[in-house]
Amino acid sequence: MSDAPFPDAPRVDAHDKVRGAILFGADQRRPDMLHAALAVATIVKGRITSLDTRGASAVPGVRLILTHENLGHVKSAGFVMAGGHAFQSLQPMLSPAIAYRGQPIALVVADRLEMAIEAAELIRATYAPEPASVTLDAPGAETVDQSDASAKKLRSEIIAGNADKAFEEAPVKIDARFVTAPQHHNPIELLATLAEWKHGKLTVHESTQNAEGVRHGLAAALGLTPECVEVISPFVGGGFGQKYSMQMQTVLTAVAAQRLGRPVKLVVPRAQIFHDSSFRPAIRQRVRLGADRSGHMVAAIHEVDAQTSRHDLFPAQYAAASSRLYGIKNFRGRERFVGNDVQTPGYMRAPFEHAACFALECCVDELAYRLGRDPVALRLANDTATDAISKLPLSSRHVGECLRRGAERFGWNKRIMTPQSMRAPDGSCIGWGVAIGAYPCCIAPTVTWLRVTVEGGVFISIGTHEMGQGIRTALAAAVGRKLGVPVTNVVAVIGDTRGSPQHLTAGSWGTASAIPNANEAAEAMLKAMAKLNPGGATGRTPAEILKAAGRTSLEVEIKTKAPGQSDEVYRRIAAGQLSFAGPVYPEFVTFSYSAHFVEVRVEPTTHQVRIPRVVSVVDCGRVISPRTAASQVRGGVVWGIGAALHEASEVDPRYGGFLNTDLAEYLVPVNADIGCIEVEFIDKPDFKFNSAGVKGLGEVSMVGVAPAIANAVYHATGRRVRNLPIRIEHLL
Repeated sequence: MSDAPFPDAPRVDAHDKVRGAILFGADQRRPDMLHAALAVATIVKGRITSLDTRGASAVPGVRLILTHENLGHVKSAGFVMAGGHAFQSLQPMLSPAIAYRGQPIALVVADRLEMAIEAAELIRATYAPEPASVTLDAPGAETVDQSDASAKKLRSEIIAGNADKAFEEAPVKIDARFVTAPQHHNPIELLATLAEWKHGKLTVHESTQNAEGVRHGLAAALGLTPECVEVISPFVGGGFGQKYSMQMQTVLTAVAAQRLGRPVKLVVPRAQIFHDSSFRPAIRQRVRLGADRSGHMVAAIHEVDAQTSRHDLFPAQYAAASSRLYGIKNFRGRERFVGNDVQTPGYMRAPFEHAACFALECCVDELAYRLGRDPVALRLANDTATDAISKLPLSSRHVGECLRRGAERFGWNKRIMTPQSMRAPDGSCIGWGVAIGAYPCCIAPTVTWLRVTVEGGVFISIGTHEMGQGIRTALAAAVGRKLGVPVTNVVAVIGDTRGSPQHLTAGSWGTASAIPNANEAAEAMLKAMAKLNPGGATGRTPAEILKAAGRTSLEVEIKTKAPGQSDEVYRRIAAGQLSFAGPVYPEFVTFSYSAHFVEVRVEPTTHQVRIPRVVSVVDCGRVISPRTAASQVRGGVVWGIGAALHEASEVDPRYGGFLNTDLAEYLVPVNADIGCIEVEFIDKPDFKFNSAGVKGLGEVSMVGVAPAIANAVYHATGRRVRNLPIRIEHLL
């Protein structure tokens, strides 16, 4: 692959997006389509003792009411992190048991959506409630150390050296506790399923990050062979982890469509999504950081309690993030599950790294002040070229350059270190803060079918999904460059189980997996075309070569996998199973890095926090699509601002469930909250990691934003805030 930077080209799908030509899962319609709505539980925990559906049945247009009494032979598809396919092992309506408030208890199908909603609201249930626990500290919460749990095989303990001894002996110590509230993803496109059966075959249109997993999950739940199921998801209207596995409504909608012999669509209202999809759990952390008097960090102990459900253990990986930010030789991580009566939490952008780096980077800032060191200089002094846990070399690490470039662009040298020392003309307290972020780089096995046609078309079917990050644009740029064709000629077929196997796209491994694979497919196509061009005529396009050879098309297939993976991974992705590698490879470790510089303004009487500007510099390897990459970083920064200042899913400790289940009361940043966000890339390829030199970007762009804001708030006010979100009352 050429080492030359890629040009700043527009999205290949931009025109179709802005004119509404793209159909998302929730947009799908059929002439004879029926509509579905859910009725949900109004207790935290217990059992249904009776269910009255007579009022619902009397609503005109109602065609079917499914409950646990008539759902039929349906099984759980299993928890995705325990070898299954669904976001949790609990499939609603298999029994009268209620595990959490908001759990579906009935599905109503009617001719019109309004009829289905009215009927669902008329379903009456009586319950036998049981004692419940919905917060980390509530009576009845079950605490399990991850090292003793069944999920240990998924997440090993992070230990290096003797952290307790080194911390005890360290002359400078920081000991701090942090709490982060539960949060929900809230993408614009709601969870939705359109299911239709034809000739014994089920076709599902659903926005998902894991089409193959949904396909095999449906087959497992309904007793079908995978060949009888198709899942089509060409575009996802936002996912961020929420759509990484099969949702609770998918099976129910498929059953309803089969019973009625007509297509059925269910769009889950946002309020119900808060209770019936995964979420970022409540997290409690304690970080102990030890250093010598020169500022060299010698020990870190990171202890985490993270919420999970009673029925699943959602694996935690917080220490894996905090242990890799610096070259701290003595490190000990301890992670515990706290079982509550909630749905199973899951992956939400920077799932562990956001909270883990918030805790550690706030402590690093506190250490800088304890020592009287500049926070940027202290971080540079603790840079490393070796992974502190595995002792393997890092394939690339340019976080120092991120810090230096960011500091220069931000004007960090004008910062006065003393808290409350900088003021704006209107009297607001000015604070400047910095933090770094890291995210492990992974590669998923990928299969590509690449076809060129005599008409000049280039069609690539590849195992990845388009969640708005611009993967189609990156694929077109890479393949177009290799084959010497315009990017507009390249058509990507993705998120579609009728094509190549579709591995889950998440964890910033989409581009790092798809682009090297696509490059290899393009190289294979060039070799195949060379055989059709025995004279070696130069300057011919693929279409011209095919025409001269009397061929209408030419197709190649390429499979790629991560270092250290066996060929067994191809069987796993064909079966809809997870199979990604990282962050530890046989010979090196790979991470993406970011450095965020934030300015806050704190109004002195109301203590409202504003953020007029952010400078973010990212080391993500080669940047394939500069325009969409910069958009990814800006989106990550906006989310980091929301996570730091706005977002919290408020819990009712008495009755369970979440209270602020809409975008009016679940606060997210709006235009008025966002100032100038400047983005820069190191753009140095990492060819050790893969042949394209591409690392991950989507997740790392958010990591470090929250601690940079918290550190800026300290600089402005002199107050250390260790809870997220930062509220006005924390500053009073």
